[in-house]
Amino acid sequence: MAVKKECIRILDDHTIEINLPNEMGYERIAMACSASFAKIVGFSPDRIEDLKTAVSEACINAMEHGNKNDPDARVFITMHYDDHIFSVSVMDQGEGMGNSSESLEEPDIEKKILNLQTPRGLGIFLIKQLVDHVEFNQITDEGHMVRMILKIAG
Repeated sequence: MAVKKECIRILDDHTIEINLPNEMGYERIAMACSASFAKIVGFSPDRIEDLKTAVSEACINAMEHGNKNDPDARVFITMHYDDHIFSVSVMDQGEGMGNSSESLEEPDIEKKILNLQTPRGLGIFLIKQLVDHVEFNQITDEGHMVRMILKIAG
């Protein structure tokens, strides 16, 4: 796994950008970077774990669903901290989720536990449970973006 130059850029004391290949495993870089940044600004270990899971799920969704596993696509993560608010934007180069609300529906956890449904499809559910606010299906000039907000105390 070779990391390209300028994969991570510190824009200022409050903002970090990460530019990742569209390849499973690289979401770990975003997780580690977000955890380090959150620790520096004073997040508790529990909130850091919430952040890591949410960032990982958003990156995996961007790679699989947004970029449709295209090896030439990229995933861009921007983290910003200001006034006890940590925001993370994960952007893929896809077209978004369309008007379908199917992927935003609550999964049937009991059926998943009993193996009556596939264990897949929990990413959006997890993100919604772990962050204070999330915005899906934000379309930008560069692609589709998910924006998550965590307060220093959840």
